[in-house]
Amino acid sequence: MAKTPSDRLPHEKGFHVSWDQLHRDARALAWRLDGHGPADGDWKAVVAITRGGMVPAMIVARELDIRTIDTISVKSYRKGEQGSLAVLKSPDAELMGDGDGVLVVDDLVDSGRTLELVRSMFPRAHLATVYAKPKGKPMVETYVTEVSQDTWIFFPWDMALQYVEPYRGTD
Repeated sequence: MAKTPSDRLPHEKGFHVSWDQLHRDARALAWRLDGHGPADGDWKAVVAITRGGMVPAMIVARELDIRTIDTISVKSYRKGEQGSLAVLKSPDAELMGDGDGVLVVDDLVDSGRTLELVRSMFPRAHLATVYAKPKGKPMVETYVTEVSQDTWIFFPWDMALQYVEPYRGTD
C-alpha cells in the first residue's frame, strides 16, 4: 500500500544533495553575489555559520577571491528538534563591526531563527544561503534554491552510501 503524504516520516520527503550538486549550487551562490559587495562590488570577509555553512562559504570565498574568512557557531538543534539558540563562538569583533561589507554564508535557512540572531548581532551583514525554506526566506538576502518547508535536506556530510528501498515497488 502506498503511503500518503501525511503517513510519511519527515525524512521520507527528502532532498538528497551530493557533493557535486552542493559544489554547483555554492558556485551559483557566488555568481549571484559577485560584484554586489559594498566596496566597489567586493566583500571584505566571509563568515561561515558552522557547521553547515563551512563548505559553501569556502567555495564562495574561493570563487570571489575573498581571503578573510571567519566563523560563527550557533547551536539551535538538539536531537533533530529546534531548541534555544546559543552562540558558541563569535567572529572577530573588529572585523565584523556592524557587519558592513561582510558576507555571512550558511547551507540552509529553515525557520530563520539562526539568521535572525546573526542579523541582530550584525545588522549590516549580507546573509546568503544555498537553500531556503519559506519560513526562513525573509531572513536571507541571497539564496539559490527554495525547497518546501516539510522537505528534509540530506547534505553530503551527513550521508553514507548504502542501498535504499524504492518509494514504490521492490526493485
